[in-house]
Amino acid sequence: MSDEAPKKKKRPFWRKRARRSTAAGGHRPVLLAEVLEALDLRPGQVVVDCTLGFAGHAVELLRRVAPDGLLIATDLDAGNLGTEPPAWAAPPADGAPATARAKLEAAGGLFALHHSNFAGLPTVLALEGVSHVDAVLADLGMSSMQVDDRDRGFSFMRDGPLDMRMDRARGRTAADLLNALPVEDLAACFRDLGDEPRADAIATAIVARRAAARIERTKELREIVDAAAPVRVDRGPGAPPERKQLLGPVTRVFQALRILTNRELASLQQLLRVLPAVLKPGGVAAVISFHSGEDRLVKAAFRAGLRAGVYGAISPDAVRPTFDERKANPRARSAKLRWARRAARSEE
Repeated sequence: MSDEAPKKKKRPFWRKRARRSTAAGGHRPVLLAEVLEALDLRPGQVVVDCTLGFAGHAVELLRRVAPDGLLIATDLDAGNLGTEPPAWAAPPADGAPATARAKLEAAGGLFALHHSNFAGLPTVLALEGVSHVDAVLADLGMSSMQVDDRDRGFSFMRDGPLDMRMDRARGRTAADLLNALPVEDLAACFRDLGDEPRADAIATAIVARRAAARIERTKELREIVDAAAPVRVDRGPGAPPERKQLLGPVTRVFQALRILTNRELASLQQLLRVLPAVLKPGGVAAVISFHSGEDRLVKAAFRAGLRAGVYGAISPDAVRPTFDERKANPRARSAKLRWARRAARSEE
């Protein structure tokens, strides 16, 4: 019998990273300076933030239209709208407002919050007695603190229930879809919404696993994807970082499943359809996307509107975060901002 001590099994690198992605009390709105430049807000105007989140953008929008302007904000996550901090929120710094509502109250000015999908923006405006607005912002990304909450199921870095619903009071969970959809539909989801090249193999592995037992946890889905789509790391010149390559398949699968669970592309398409009808002449819409499918929809809608004379100008290219912003906030690295300005009446 050998006297050599058995080697300790090396833990996967992703299991060693237990720290939060967002520092306690921290929240960084993406492309904030670029959004403010595009919207060019003035006191007295009416602006809509379609994705309130933790009010990172909304506070700055409100400050620019105050004191007699109006901010209307919507959010599908009811926890972001309440008077108590949502369960997923990190503890605020000493003396800092603990909720989005409190942050807006501290900023001063008039605001109204609505628990609503931004696809229903015309209804929200009607409830406020507003027909047209000066500016609209839609930040399609998730809050970092939502991602860090294991109970929401958005992240494969933390084991938790496969929920993924933005509105936890309605709709099917990600686990419900994962365990019910035919293999063809799962593969189409991963391929079309996640750009995953091995979508068929992953979908087949999921169906095989769920035949034995229902898939309920993020850890389970992570293990299935890792086994079905093993990554051979390319260390050649110009290759992406090893970590990015290793996490590629599971990142794409989780992203696709989240988009499907919340019907995000359908909601975005509806928002893009109604934007021209709610903007005043000269009003500006700005959309921040994080996924190629989202960006394609925004680019196509804005270009079609420009050709039709609905928009008088659009951003010539997507606006990307600066190097300094990407360094300070890694989750901003895939963000793209596009804007469109409603045509003046003389241009229509």
